[in-house]
Amino acid sequence: MAGKSPFLYVRMDSPVGPLCVVQGGENIVGVFFGESAMRNHFGTRNPVRGQSPLLRRAVMQLKEYFSGGRKKFALPLALDGTAFQKKVWKALAQVPPGRTLSYRDLAGKCGNARAARAVGGAVGANPACVVVPCHRVIAADGSLGGFSGGLARKRTLLAHEGGSCAKSRHEGKR
Repeated sequence: MAGKSPFLYVRMDSPVGPLCVVQGGENIVGVFFGESAMRNHFGTRNPVRGQSPLLRRAVMQLKEYFSGGRKKFALPLALDGTAFQKKVWKALAQVPPGRTLSYRDLAGKCGNARAARAVGGAVGANPACVVVPCHRVIAADGSLGGFSGGLARKRTLLAHEGGSCAKSRHEGKR
């Protein structure tokens, strides 16, 4: 089957805009804020639209999350990244809904509190938004910091979970 993508995806609407959920093999390999973010991640390995029981289950769990009925996801994940990134994403997945932590705190959970900048890079490279809750990481001063999906989405996700909606470093400044 030369030329066929090993990745299937489904697009769903959500309160934070369209999400693309991607399956590779028997695992979810990504959840992205829209098709362009998905295509940027996969490059020439373009996922194709499709359906599967796993994609339906992932969409159902995301809908449950957004309706307030789900706090944790129960999906098989196989996220492509370095060993360090995977360690950060695993620690990030343990942060409870409605809670936030700083990059420094997350670095400490990964075994090196001095690695906050490297942790920030790993958080920014997270290929499974919402499911691996990178929106729960904030700057040490309590500001929202950056977010690949945009600060409005981060604020919405934190408010949905009942968490901090601290102002970003640049808000309110002239």
